[in-house]
Amino acid sequence: MAEPEGVSTLGPPWRYEGAGRFEEHVVVSDALRGNRLGDPHERPLWVYLPPGYDESKRYPSIYVIQGYTGQLDMWRNRSPFGAQTYPELCDEVFASGEVPPAIVVWVDAWTKIGGSQFLDSPAIGNYHTYLCDEVVPWVDARYPTLAEAAHRGIQGKSSGGYGAMVTPMLRPDLFGGFATHAGDALFEACYAKDFPETARLLRDKHDGSYERFWEDFHSRPLVTKPGDFVLVNSWGMAAAYSADDDGTVRLPFDDTGRLLPDVWERWLEWDPVRMVERHAETLRGLRAIYVDAGKRDEYYLDLGAEAFRRELERVGVTDVFYELFEGKHGGIVWRYPIALRYLAERLA
Repeated sequence: MAEPEGVSTLGPPWRYEGAGRFEEHVVVSDALRGNRLGDPHERPLWVYLPPGYDESKRYPSIYVIQGYTGQLDMWRNRSPFGAQTYPELCDEVFASGEVPPAIVVWVDAWTKIGGSQFLDSPAIGNYHTYLCDEVVPWVDARYPTLAEAAHRGIQGKSSGGYGAMVTPMLRPDLFGGFATHAGDALFEACYAKDFPETARLLRDKHDGSYERFWEDFHSRPLVTKPGDFVLVNSWGMAAAYSADDDGTVRLPFDDTGRLLPDVWERWLEWDPVRMVERHAETLRGLRAIYVDAGKRDEYYLDLGAEAFRRELERVGVTDVFYELFEGKHGGIVWRYPIALRYLAERLA
């Protein structure tokens, strides 16, 4: 017999009753207002409150940021066969009662070109300022956080893993730990391999013009032609790492795919592997550093993870959770709770 209308007995995977709860907000950002891409300056923000949440107590906070092309609601996308989403896995971590409770903040940094690398860019917008100078104070003002860097961490995968690596280096006053899953690093391995393909696609499909590519891209269902993602990604990284003050995006290669050393050096300044030396003292002072990647990562981010770990070791940072696991770039949501547990324990 069917249940009465409006009464649901459905359980997972259709319905998940969490032990904690999510609160959904909209943040109005001055930093993103008037950005060159015309992207919204009002952004969704989710805040997860652990089981037993008590406003009279103080909690560490962990910020979760997404990979390239990610927008906040995509966290609820379910993989085949009812696999749990990260919000559900996050809830299970704290529902176990084995991990110190924490407030988890889920940040949106989507843009029309896919993302921002969580940096300030005249071609994209001020997403580093948005995260650090708007979102963090907004959360601290509304929730009972332990509002010191020692109790605040950040986690992400891919481009989100990149943001997780560089943000504490740039703002040690705010973040005392991070977890990076297959974060963009060792740029000659993860990015430069795409430059010849990008040059060829522009030549053969778009008359050598990115302007024509974007016109075509936005005139049809998205990511439907071979090479779309490579073209989007190469442009997006250039917009983050080598945009001039007037917003002009400089590619680090010519129409043959040959590197342009002056522009490429601008990219390398933002490579986490190279940044370690400049931020060694900061990194030595962090309470939590977690680094992992799949051994068969299609973007060779396992090599980037190892290069980053070696640089950390070289400057005297040895208290690092580091693991290369059997896996590729996708399908690694199961790794996120491991890092979340690590951060919660270190930042408590």
